[in-house]
Amino acid sequence: MDALAPHPAAWPAPAKLNLMLRIVGRRADGYHLLQTVFQFLDYGDWLWFEPRDDGLIQRHGEVSGVSADLDLTVRAARLLQQATGIGRGARIRIDKRLPMGGGLGGGSSDAATTLVALNHYWRTGLTLAELAELGLRLGADVPVFVQGRAAWAEGVGERLTFLDLDEPWFVVLTPACHVATGTVFGDSELTRNSSLITITDFMMGTGGNDCEAVVYRRYPEVATAAAWLARHGPARLTGTGACVFAAFSSAGHARRVLDRLPPGWKGFVARGCNRSPLHERLARECVAPA
Repeated sequence: MDALAPHPAAWPAPAKLNLMLRIVGRRADGYHLLQTVFQFLDYGDWLWFEPRDDGLIQRHGEVSGVSADLDLTVRAARLLQQATGIGRGARIRIDKRLPMGGGLGGGSSDAATTLVALNHYWRTGLTLAELAELGLRLGADVPVFVQGRAAWAEGVGERLTFLDLDEPWFVVLTPACHVATGTVFGDSELTRNSSLITITDFMMGTGGNDCEAVVYRRYPEVATAAAWLARHGPARLTGTGACVFAAFSSAGHARRVLDRLPPGWKGFVARGCNRSPLHERLARECVAPA
């Protein structure tokens, strides 16, 4: 993932961007039907796992605003235990870099990394497809992180078609606010009837993000960040926000833009990845000598 990997034993939980997000309907149970495109970044959280034989799942350290029992890493580990009947446990530590409520998928990515890593350490033998099916119980974005490939997604985000996309450098701005997904999806002015498009349409430039208008109205600081970034390149909201991004052809160009940030603003530069850094880590683990 990023060049500042804290230790070879760490497992990456990379950020994602929604390169486009269209809301095309709503199910009877209230869930929104989407079309979206996911791409990973070589930047995100880091997790460590210490397997144990007593069956206990423990989170080591604090994650601001999230109790251990509600943490998606703990829930993912317990779900894997229940699904496989495994009697082993784990101690989990997280270096949390991705902002909560930013639209970068941090919690979902943490859950996916937990499923993939503990499936390996516990030798439960589940396939990626089986892990992705488990992950869907934790959140609609978890399956794409488990599968680890850039994808076109439909349904609630779980029906995936893998894509080969350009892998540009992104400037990602992280306004200091937490956008509540439920609030955005519950807004009466949210567009819920966008027309269906095809992958070819997306590749030809059709896209957008149907959540932008609601988020920019409710969170002026996000609108301000997007307007500033748009002076340097086409800016877009990821997911339901609050983070906004723009693509650039080189790392140097992206870093020059980031260097111009107004005082007090935060952001980072990262490379787009069609293969998740999580799967690169898993591949190294699998070929390491016993």
